[in-house]
Amino acid sequence: MTPDDTAHEPRASHQQEHPPAPSPHETTMLQLLREMREQRLALQAEHQLAASERQVERRWKMAFQGVFFVAPLIIGLLYFLFFLSSSGFRWGPFGEVVGVVRIHGQIAAFSPASADKVIPALEKAFANTNVKAVILSIDSPGGAPVEAERINHAIASLKKKYGKPVVAVINNLGASAAYLIALHTDKIVAGKYSLVGSIGAILAPWELHRAMARLEVSQRVYASGKMKSFLNPFTPVSPEMDAKAQQLVDQMGQTFINELQAARGAALKPGIDYGSGEVWGGLEAKEIGLIDGIGTVDDVAQQGWGLKTYDFGPHQEGFGPLSAHTDASLLRLLEHVLAQQRFQLR
Repeated sequence: MTPDDTAHEPRASHQQEHPPAPSPHETTMLQLLREMREQRLALQAEHQLAASERQVERRWKMAFQGVFFVAPLIIGLLYFLFFLSSSGFRWGPFGEVVGVVRIHGQIAAFSPASADKVIPALEKAFANTNVKAVILSIDSPGGAPVEAERINHAIASLKKKYGKPVVAVINNLGASAAYLIALHTDKIVAGKYSLVGSIGAILAPWELHRAMARLEVSQRVYASGKMKSFLNPFTPVSPEMDAKAQQLVDQMGQTFINELQAARGAALKPGIDYGSGEVWGGLEAKEIGLIDGIGTVDDVAQQGWGLKTYDFGPHQEGFGPLSAHTDASLLRLLEHVLAQQRFQLR
């Protein structure tokens, strides 16, 4: 090693320990790069914020579209389904069932148990291929005999056409015209606590002439015959009219008894006055031959066919019990005002 080499060795070591400071040009470039990096990060943050705001805006837009466009469609669909339900439309049945047709309430021309309501329900039940049998669910005090007669004729015609069995099940009450309908089925079943019977006829005209006499008001009636004003509640009842009314009631009651004898003569117990108009409990009704068995709608469906029931109605329209009660009250008021007296089986 020469002296010159020895002299230069410490200087090289000193240069390695202390790197040279950057030049002004390099410092400017570094600062410029830092500023560009900060601007890029700020721009990325702005883009993310704008994207988030656009996503929130789209969500609100979809929500408003749902409120103004989808919600009315849903409400309209629900209203349509409610309208179908209130009009008596039902989905199904989708498997084998026992069809149930209801005769509930007073049997009258404008009631849910009228022939115009019950017969279409019977036709739907009989015509449906999934229905293996039909149950008449009866809970009625009776009513107009002609309405019951129409229902009976429909049952006979549908049984002949489709060959399906029909069973009448009396729930709380199956009296008079309601029991007359049950007579035309293949079998009658009632609960232990059911009331059955009231076989006979009743005619109950109003005698408003007495109240009118107190008010010194009378009605002048011109009739072509002495019986033409028969059952006019505003005029006194003559002996001939009174006898005629009783004669008609007796004839109708005897016709009812004749139908009872024809339908259940072999099962009836001797010595019982079936035309007395009284009602019997379910157990006693079975003992005297008015019904065939004790049970409920579900019992009959399960024990007879092992199937579930499907309700064919008829169903109350409008707002259910409220509208039915209002309609019935109006009809009763009109009947009283117009004095439209009709024979009724009760």
